[in-house]
Amino acid sequence: MHPSLWVIVATVLTFASQVFSHDGNKIYKHVAVFSVDGLHASDVEKYLNLRPNSAIASLLATGFEYTNALTSGPSDSFPGTLNQFTGASPRTTGIWYDDTYDRNFFDPGSNCKGPAGAEIQYAENIDYDSTKLFSGGINATKLPLALVRGKCTAVYPHQRLRVNTVFEVVKGKGGQTAYCDKHPAYDLVRGPSGKGLSEGYFPEIASVANNVDSIIAYDQLHVDAFLDWLDGKSPPNAEGNLTGVPTLFGGNFQSVNVGQKTKGYQNAPGNPFTPDLLKALDFVDASLGKIVQKLIFVGLLESTLIIVASKHGQAPIDPTLYKGIDPLAVTNSTKVDVEFQTSDDIALLFLKNQNDTEKAVGNLNQNRAKAGIQDIISGQRLKYLGYGDPKTDPAVPDIIVRPDLGVCYSLSTKKIAEHGGLSDDDRKVACFVSNPTLKKTKYHHRVSTKQVAPTILKAFGYDPAELQGAAAENTHFLDGF
Repeated sequence: MHPSLWVIVATVLTFASQVFSHDGNKIYKHVAVFSVDGLHASDVEKYLNLRPNSAIASLLATGFEYTNALTSGPSDSFPGTLNQFTGASPRTTGIWYDDTYDRNFFDPGSNCKGPAGAEIQYAENIDYDSTKLFSGGINATKLPLALVRGKCTAVYPHQRLRVNTVFEVVKGKGGQTAYCDKHPAYDLVRGPSGKGLSEGYFPEIASVANNVDSIIAYDQLHVDAFLDWLDGKSPPNAEGNLTGVPTLFGGNFQSVNVGQKTKGYQNAPGNPFTPDLLKALDFVDASLGKIVQKLIFVGLLESTLIIVASKHGQAPIDPTLYKGIDPLAVTNSTKVDVEFQTSDDIALLFLKNQNDTEKAVGNLNQNRAKAGIQDIISGQRLKYLGYGDPKTDPAVPDIIVRPDLGVCYSLSTKKIAEHGGLSDDDRKVACFVSNPTLKKTKYHHRVSTKQVAPTILKAFGYDPAELQGAAAENTHFLDGF
């Protein structure tokens, strides 16, 4: 946004904050939810120091900032998304990662024959043609299979989810909903009914070059969709039938995520942003400014709650800590048969024989240094820490390996950071809400992005207990509401 235009927007926000009461119990007509994937809580403060007159600074001037918010553990994009839209963690949603394993599923094309147990990957791999920006959507022949009431059935991402989403609740009450993200696999947010979205918009990011400039151009498609929705219009190639400004809408930005993975932070005190990462942040900031400007133009700013909460962070922030280790260093260290392993800056292990768990843990302990292991979680600790029980839940891994900060179980030379793990760099994310009627407030105690989901329903005046996952985990709305 041109600086003079942002001055006008900031003036409107400041004026509104003086005119309206500072009401955390206000009922809103619209809620807009944005994830700046990868954005840490610490990045917000760094950015404000560099850009004190930014759109983000103005949003925070009339908003609540949660400086100690944690996303899901694991912090992969799928559970990070569902944290915000179900109010529940992987043990309740059943969604651990976009590439994981389930002991009750079968491989695509298997006709559910042979022993159960299959990789569950929901990314560009299930598109008709992931080389195209609009890939044709989800190809059912590429989906994992499960026996549903005795019938071998292809399972879409939304069907694997065990609890409802905020989109389903809002749409069930007559509202319209819209969402955009990086793969058609984000069909996930439709919820188990499959009816949670009035409209979905899923250009395929895998068709785009993996550099900051290309991803900024990709993210612009999302921004254009947000602006179209505020005009009550559908962007080209959207799926669904939107007939007005959606009651609940949102989506993500990928440019910061890619900037962190490819260029990252400087090796200097405080780890300042590299130029490419700062360029990505400036783009996101300008985009948020355009959204606010559009809300003012269509007369919806005061009736809209804006939520910015990142699905995940990125580790490590300090570039000197990054170390790639062959995933087989973990697999082989168990010295037992591993059926499947998810590997990023975490390792989720599913053993062929669950009775080998104790033996595998003992062997991993003997190879901590070689495999860069900080912690090994299994057995009773899995249950105690809230991950669930692999003996009774087919989606729960037998062992979670948390590596040392900076270790990524990958030999890729194309990245210098990753997410999915359990460190603060992975999980301590940006989280704030804004509306002209809110008084600038910072909350420094620990909160969870799970609390975004019941906050959305509270903002509409709905009962947060209508969210099955939030009710199951006793998730409350965010402070200030």
